[in-house]
Amino acid sequence: MELDERKKIILKHIIKSYLDTGEPVGSRTISKFSGLNISPATIRNEMSDLEEMGYLMQPHPSAGRIPTDEGYRFYVNCIREESKTQVKEVSSLMIERVDKLEMLLKHLVKTLALDTDYAALISGPTINKNKIKYVQLSLPREGKLLMTLVLDGNVIKNELMDISESLDFETVRNIDLMINNHLSGLSLEEISPKLVTDMMVQAGEHGQTIKGIIDTVVELIETDSEGGEVFTSGAKNIFKYPELADVERATELITAFEEKEDLKKLVKEVADIEEVECDSDFGAVQVYFGGEGPVKNMQNCSLVTAHYELADGMRGVIGVIGPKRMDYEKVMSSMKNMKEQLDRAFRDF
Repeated sequence: MELDERKKIILKHIIKSYLDTGEPVGSRTISKFSGLNISPATIRNEMSDLEEMGYLMQPHPSAGRIPTDEGYRFYVNCIREESKTQVKEVSSLMIERVDKLEMLLKHLVKTLALDTDYAALISGPTINKNKIKYVQLSLPREGKLLMTLVLDGNVIKNELMDISESLDFETVRNIDLMINNHLSGLSLEEISPKLVTDMMVQAGEHGQTIKGIIDTVVELIETDSEGGEVFTSGAKNIFKYPELADVERATELITAFEEKEDLKKLVKEVADIEEVECDSDFGAVQVYFGGEGPVKNMQNCSLVTAHYELADGMRGVIGVIGPKRMDYEKVMSSMKNMKEQLDRAFRDF
């Protein structure tokens, strides 16, 4: 006998009702809350079929039904599948959103370079002080554990882990529950050594697997906080200014823009600054003159940076690099306009 969609709905409602009340579930209860718009008599027939199939049992003739072990297994598998579907849907939406944002950032940094006539940069957003939303574990094959980490803002990270012990699906489910009970809602700073030790003790023989999962969670969050892609434009504008047009100096600056490693360090340093100078017209900015900057190749330049803030705690850095005699008022005005454009565009995603 086939477990069709109607039987699945009835079975899930029976199990959920039994989990909530601990009482055998009758056909009238299901007819009221299942949304199927079928009579109690039809539901009784379906319940009889589910009993024959081994998903339900009847404690005594006049009672309703309760789930069997097979019924519980069906329910847990449904939860897993629904969770996987949700993660895939969120992941798909976020990939689309990231692609759109990348195109927007490339366009805006080009516009900023054109507006100011200097070199410009903008970093992809990261989550500031990210918190764990939930962790999902699955067992794709022996010796491997697939972890999906969902952070605030629906930032999704996947990692295929090696595990030294043999686990069954029920054990993975229990580990999944323990991880989420302890880590859900925590930031990286709140995952203390004592918490990890307590969880390892609670997990008993699976303590090392728990430690490996937590270590991976920490590593993924740290990687996310290091910053995203850095987009640049207008590097050749530096040749317009005699004090920067020296071949050696110009080559150093262009190299910094092309290789971007120094720019990523710069972005991380700026992103870590909590308190910056604030001007009532232009907002919060940070200005580096010559040797004050963190990038050696920019010793003869000025660098103006600002944070931009998006929804869901997302944060990035905008920067303009030019000669020390740059038009600071114009630069700050252009950066302010860019921040406003980013905010408006992001709300439309």
